Amino acid sequence: MSLRVKACGLSDVGLTRAHNEDYFEIDPMHRLYVVADGMGGHSHGEVASRIAVDTIRDFIAKTADKDTTWPFGMDARLERHSNLLKMAVRKAHDHVLREITRDGSLYGMGTTVVGLLLAGQTAAVAHVGDSRAYRLRGGRLEQLTQDHTWVNEQVVAGFLSKEQARSHPLKNVVTRALGGESDVLVDVRELEVQSGDLFLLCSDGLTGMLSDADIRDRLASGRSLHEICRTLITDSNARGGIDNVTVVLLSVEEDQEEEGEATR
Repeated sequence: MSLRVKACGLSDVGLTRAHNEDYFEIDPMHRLYVVADGMGGHSHGEVASRIAVDTIRDFIAKTADKDTTWPFGMDARLERHSNLLKMAVRKAHDHVLREITRDGSLYGMGTTVVGLLLAGQTAAVAHVGDSRAYRLRGGRLEQLTQDHTWVNEQVVAGFLSKEQARSHPLKNVVTRALGGESDVLVDVRELEVQSGDLFLLCSDGLTGMLSDADIRDRLASGRSLHEICRTLITDSNARGGIDNVTVVLLSVEEDQEEEGEATR
């Protein structure tokens, strides 16, 4: 079965931030989709997110159809494209660290990242931090990633409920980020893709404002991808817009053609 992928992405500064530190990429040729949420203040977060996304895109483009020397060792449990995405994220981390070393004024910058790479009928989802991936299938929304945050660790341990976590004052404290430590642990998940699947990649500017039920309702509306992206951002801002918000949507259909679109 050949799968057709349509994609759309939008990013917005929100209502309270002076500039946008989010960055995203849609690469229909390599079926790569990435969202990064920079941290560090001033323009530093924007630098980190752009370095991360550009590094991931360039690594995938250069290695997708070639024999690859695995710089960090191949994980035999994962398919080739999943390994490529994992390597790309680790290289992005190294590039952020290298830029901090080169320019001391960038000390403290970092970025979260979530990426999806599709090969055949298998999607690889990799992430570091609290940017998320979701899948809507048959009207059911599933969060595909687990936030690397202190608050989520407390939820997993049973010390906080999900409701308490949403309003906790430390909810934005991430425990993993690109540029944060000398090494980074990348979570990777492989998923079978079906016709009719709708995937969402987003920064926490969306999930901090809209609940999963809110997100599900927007994704299941039957509107065009661009209309859904715009609605998600508009509604996030209507709830307060306290952060930059970025969304990338992928619609999967059975077809012989492939199409991608991006709006910045």
